[in-house]
Amino acid sequence: MNSKSIKHTNLKNKIHSGKVRDIYEIDEDKLLFVATDRISAFDVIMEQTVPGKGIVLNNLSSFWFDFFSNYNTHFISKAVDFDFSNTNYDEIFDLEILKRSTVVKKAKRIDMECVVRGFITGSAWNEYKSRNSVNFKPIMENLLEAEKFKTPIFTPSTKAEEGHDEALSEAEGKNLVGSEIYSKLENLSINLYSKAAKFCENKGILLADTKFEFGFIDDQIVLIDEVLTPDSSRFWKSSDYKLGYSPDPFDKQFLRNWLNDQVWDKSPPPPDLPDSVIKNTLKRYLDIYEIITNDNLE
Repeated sequence: MNSKSIKHTNLKNKIHSGKVRDIYEIDEDKLLFVATDRISAFDVIMEQTVPGKGIVLNNLSSFWFDFFSNYNTHFISKAVDFDFSNTNYDEIFDLEILKRSTVVKKAKRIDMECVVRGFITGSAWNEYKSRNSVNFKPIMENLLEAEKFKTPIFTPSTKAEEGHDEALSEAEGKNLVGSEIYSKLENLSINLYSKAAKFCENKGILLADTKFEFGFIDDQIVLIDEVLTPDSSRFWKSSDYKLGYSPDPFDKQFLRNWLNDQVWDKSPPPPDLPDSVIKNTLKRYLDIYEIITNDNLE
């Protein structure tokens, strides 16, 4: 992908800048989400960008919002398809920013990460090995690494503005958002995961786990933020899968693995990334995008 790098944006009415996304207010009920080329690992933003990564994230997330069009979401359209002349937002856009941007409805965010796991891997596997539990819930089965759960499980976490998200037990989750909302989020998250996992399986991809975020619009729960991107999900090739071993996923695990080999205490500043790590990370993002969407962003 031949694309310039966008690490920071400076448009009108910025209201938030996260690890990857910059958020702007268009008007009283719409926002602009810009997926920059920033990349983070271990909750630290790298000094170097992955040029074009924001384009991949924006297009893949938009694909999934279209896929979930029967659900309530905050998605309006990709910015390249939106007519800003019908608003009072008179920003003059760079095309590179438009290609990384989405127009969404304003929502009141629910401060809980809704993680669904179909297979045991990552932090869930580490907890299971040490305590025979996942999110503090006992697991009675004798599981191998990367084994598929009998049914997908809901493993929510805190939504940390800084630092690490922390796993929540069911009781802690219910205390955070209320029992009724917790149950609705659990059912909705598992339903969304199951539909996406079936779609991915038909593409030769296993959706190991993913993270959803939700908010309220007019007292209705809506799907918000990003959806099923390599920043928020683990995708495995079905052909690479075998019990007892977690396949290399299509996400930033390549970057994490490289960082783990460096002398670094996981606090800022991070090590400088060599070009080979940046290029291999982007390739994984492009590969999963093309497999899922049948589209080519080159």
